[in-house]
Amino acid sequence: PIDLDARLYSYLLGTTREPEVLRQLRVETSTLRGSQMQVPPEQGQLMALLIELMGAKRVIEVGTYTGYSSIAMALALPADGVLVACDTSEPSFEVARRYWKLAGVESKIEERLGDGKATLDALLARDGPGHYDVGFVDADKRGYWEYYEKMLKLVRPGGLIAVDNVLWYGKVADPDVADKQTEAIREFNARVAEDERVTQQIVPVGDGLTLCRVR
Repeated sequence: PIDLDARLYSYLLGTTREPEVLRQLRVETSTLRGSQMQVPPEQGQLMALLIELMGAKRVIEVGTYTGYSSIAMALALPADGVLVACDTSEPSFEVARRYWKLAGVESKIEERLGDGKATLDALLARDGPGHYDVGFVDADKRGYWEYYEKMLKLVRPGGLIAVDNVLWYGKVADPDVADKQTEAIREFNARVAEDERVTQQIVPVGDGLTLCRVR
């Protein structure tokens, strides 16, 4: 595999399309608490590409933070597309709302503030199974498997479930690291690798992104 050192990563960023509104959001978010939760430009572009390739119209995101990934995906959705943005932080949503408006995607966003698992249950009750084309999970790591199971009900066969941070800053491969979040991600990765309900692969972009096509 390629050793993505600082020089090569800089080259990668130089060939990545990043809309100006996302660049501005990235810069602002870098000054905020929890800025490491923001997806990098190349991951945002990959998510947008996947939305376009699938012809997706309905997306769920659990863990919106300040809105970078939601904007990247919403910009790739058609005019009548919808992205349900779920987060537990009102301060994060306050930033996201400003940038949704700046990006011209606010009409595509359905905002859900509150517990992510409860929100997914409510969406399943409202919309029924298989209603969504894409589900993106970037939330509480210890809850990943439960989010994944709920997404399997909400996302249609042939649809995509993407799960972020599955390489967890390299901790998953360090035998000396055994905190609860790292162990939860290791268990999640192992279980998804054996799950015949999906076709899956971890992509080494950002902090590791698992892509699952629902069978």
